[in-house]
Amino acid sequence: MNHQLFNHLWQSTVFAVAIALAASALRRNSPRVRYWLWLAASLKFLIPFSLLVSTGATVKFPPDTPSMRAVTVQQISTYFAPATLIPTPASPAHASRLPIVAAAIWLAGALFLLFRWYRRWRALHELARKATPQPPMDELRVLSSPEQLEPGVLGILQPVLLLPEGITDTLTQEQLEAVLAHERCHIRYRDNLTAALHMCVETIFWFHPLVWFIGARLMEERERDCDQAVLLEGNHPGAYARGIIQVCGNYVESPIACAAGISGSDLKTRIREIMTWSGSLPLSWRARTMLAVAALAAVSLPFAIGILRAQSLPPAPAYTYDAVSIHKSAPGSNNHLIGPGPQGGLRGENVPVMTLITVAYSVQDYQIIGAPGWAGSETFDFSFTPDKKESLPNPAAGLKDFQAFMNRNAQRLQSVLRDRFGLVLRAETRELPIYSLVQAKGGHKLSPHDPKLKGPSLQTNGRQTTGAMVPLPMIAQNLSMLLHRPVRDDTHIDGEFDFKLTWNPDLDSAPQQISDGGSPPAGASLFTAITEQLGLRLESTKGPVQVYVVEKVEHPTEN
Repeated sequence: MNHQLFNHLWQSTVFAVAIALAASALRRNSPRVRYWLWLAASLKFLIPFSLLVSTGATVKFPPDTPSMRAVTVQQISTYFAPATLIPTPASPAHASRLPIVAAAIWLAGALFLLFRWYRRWRALHELARKATPQPPMDELRVLSSPEQLEPGVLGILQPVLLLPEGITDTLTQEQLEAVLAHERCHIRYRDNLTAALHMCVETIFWFHPLVWFIGARLMEERERDCDQAVLLEGNHPGAYARGIIQVCGNYVESPIACAAGISGSDLKTRIREIMTWSGSLPLSWRARTMLAVAALAAVSLPFAIGILRAQSLPPAPAYTYDAVSIHKSAPGSNNHLIGPGPQGGLRGENVPVMTLITVAYSVQDYQIIGAPGWAGSETFDFSFTPDKKESLPNPAAGLKDFQAFMNRNAQRLQSVLRDRFGLVLRAETRELPIYSLVQAKGGHKLSPHDPKLKGPSLQTNGRQTTGAMVPLPMIAQNLSMLLHRPVRDDTHIDGEFDFKLTWNPDLDSAPQQISDGGSPPAGASLFTAITEQLGLRLESTKGPVQVYVVEKVEHPTEN
């Protein structure tokens, strides 16, 4: 969630900077154009690009790739014989409190602004309620108030013009007409509505200084635009300028932006612009085209990115679950397992989300990118019942039966991650360091499968791996888990084999000479054992590796 908020903030900031450049380029054109540009910068804070990307992600082309490959034999053994997991150290207590503290500070600021807006709105509402109705002006309701508040427009859907009593004694008829023309401009462009929208932005993103800068620009451009509208109607600049000065000198400014008055912005600059105004340049066709293209790009590019990303999402699971239970693991629990669940489903104890992802998508942890820290440190107990009752395959069944059984439950686990954890993954292929598994000189030393041995099975206890009825690609996948690096099967050996591999994990993973004069630990390194005991060899190289980028994952709701 934190990185999503950060992305939204920097994207909105860059968007606002682009708007500032566009507004500067159009400084000799109509202020209303610049006002709409700044309003777009404001509303961008309410509309994250990720929303457009997510909308585009709903568009998916017909699949042209095979479904997810079957799970490895290592995961089959994990299913039948609970495997110990190495938990990720928990985050420090003070680090876990930081989001709570930040949320509390944000909430305090938002509530303060809401309370302040409400008090000011309530005061204006009471003032209007006690005001005296006056004859309507161009079908606009007019109220007269004894309070010394500047002339202004109240309301959003049904605006009302509020005038202070005795204003005709303060202003000449010519000055009053110019002031009223200013207010009619606010009504015509629904300035109260757009101001209210920006107030929502200020309330939510009060901590971002750029939001307040945008608010000042909105106020400045809307008043400048109304000033020019008054002059375009033929009102005398001198009379209008003196009318503004009289209002600012005798009446109080409107206390809230969504009750548009005549004051606001820099008074000295406004008066100078009114007295020297000679008209705004019309937008050229080139400027109109550039603005239209920029607006189209701002909407269409995130949408297009979403469409492209949708094509890299893993295929939807073909199997799902009937019921699922998820709870956070009890503190201090040391029992880590994944095993058979009700009606042939899965259950787990003290399992991190990262492990669930690796099991569900038949990948190693190094293939998962962008997961938040809690996905590896916080553990959960879960259990799901399949949508269709499953039966454990007979131990004498073939490898394909075991793979199909595990693949169905892996897809059900994908459904659990999608529905209960909100998991969204994006598949990518990256060029990464890998190992190539090839035959050593003299050929392999693997034994053909003995029908007397039960299989398929693949068991690893940290210093020994035993396998029965195992093909070479699955041996490569098991080595990938041990070495934390992809291992590609380049042996070109077909068939299913039995083997036992023993090594000393205290030795370095790569062979090296002992140069300090001491005796090396007994046994062999994994690299040496693979060559001496299996007749295979690992070569370091680079190759394409499928990885999964975590777009979204959330804490589940417990049940």
